[in-house]
Amino acid sequence: MKRRRRGGFTLLEVLIAATIMAIAIGTLLGSLQTSLANASRLGERDRATLEAKRLLDEILVDQTIRPGAEMGGVVAPVVGLPAGAWRAQVSRFETGPGGPGSRQLERVAVEITWRTGNTPRRAFLEGFRIGKPDTPGAAP
Repeated sequence: MKRRRRGGFTLLEVLIAATIMAIAIGTLLGSLQTSLANASRLGERDRATLEAKRLLDEILVDQTIRPGAEMGGVVAPVVGLPAGAWRAQVSRFETGPGGPGSRQLERVAVEITWRTGNTPRRAFLEGFRIGKPDTPGAAP
């Protein structure tokens, strides 16, 4: 008597296919988690850089802030950085042979720091401006 083979899968074939699918899904979920973490980290860096740019622009146009000035503060929660802080410094960049009324180039540096988990993060921007003319007898 001949056995007739039926179409379909054996239990072993189904188990092997299920194992391969489980490995593939696990790998894809791991990759997705890494991608989401990277996107979140890049989003934080973008927000920090935009805030640093905003602060830099404010300081660059404010000629009342003289070289040697240092300032800082807490980043507003609206920016979306966890426990963010900022600091800025204005310094002379170029001190050439200048006389009364000469203008000097000033460097403005802004740094934003924050933490993601236990990892410290940092965004740094700098810009330059032409300072006010030196007046004879005035404090630098």
